[in-house]
Amino acid sequence: MDSHSRSIAKAVSYRLLGTASTMLIFFLFSQDLKLSLGAGALDMLVKIAMYWAHERVWNRVPFVRQVRRAAFWGRMSITSIKMEG
Repeated sequence: MDSHSRSIAKAVSYRLLGTASTMLIFFLFSQDLKLSLGAGALDMLVKIAMYWAHERVWNRVPFVRQVRRAAFWGRMSITSIKMEG
């Protein structure tokens, strides 16, 4: 399960690209830089919150989750897929 801070960091890095494209498209239609920057900022904040919430919900869904467990014969670890529920 990802930590809250990791989910936020992933959301921010993904949104930087998405926000840049939103601002560019908005600017192409409006030709107003200030309006495009404002739309991009609002878009980023709303979508970061939505992505974070989506990540937190999916961390609670037991659908095909990868489980790491230590092997009995040393430091190796084995990754297995476990169906929960």
